[in-house]
Amino acid sequence: MQTLEQKIKKSGFKNGLILGVITTALNILSFYLITSPSISPLLFILAPIISRAFIPMLVVIFLCFNIRKNIGGLWTFKQATTGIFIMLIVAYLVNLAGKDMIFDKVIEPNGIQKTQMAAINAKAANMKEKGAGQDKINTSIADMKKDFIQKDTFSIGAFITGNAFIVLFLFVFALIFASLLRNAEYVSVPGKK
Repeated sequence: MQTLEQKIKKSGFKNGLILGVITTALNILSFYLITSPSISPLLFILAPIISRAFIPMLVVIFLCFNIRKNIGGLWTFKQATTGIFIMLIVAYLVNLAGKDMIFDKVIEPNGIQKTQMAAINAKAANMKEKGAGQDKINTSIADMKKDFIQKDTFSIGAFITGNAFIVLFLFVFALIFASLLRNAEYVSVPGKK
């Protein structure tokens, strides 16, 4: 028979797989939305916010309650943190493998350039709507291209540092969610301190 800790870890792992698949699908959908030629500048800004932040946040909340329900409805702060952190790490790893490794490297190897061109086109269209002159638009596009060139450099150190910060952020996020979703208070045993 499984202990409560094992149930929490197993449920966190399963829900992490679900969350990872959902976030990967949303990231891919967002990519195709923002790189479509007929996208409006407003949709270029809103699509990533909705598909990469708002919807995943709702899914995380639902899955956190699902973990709690699967283990019997009561969990302490530590148990909540463990389950939520496992779910978030597994989801991140699924998204890293699915989107960053497979999709970006095999299916859409020119995805970064397509996204950059979509950003340039959206910025130019937005500036034209606001009545900016062509010189100002060209200067702004040149600045964007310079920023893109600086971001294109890859190093192992930057990859490791970036992932370390992401893991730290996920842990803090798990702590915040655990403090909000825990429902079992610490029970002290008489005679122990």
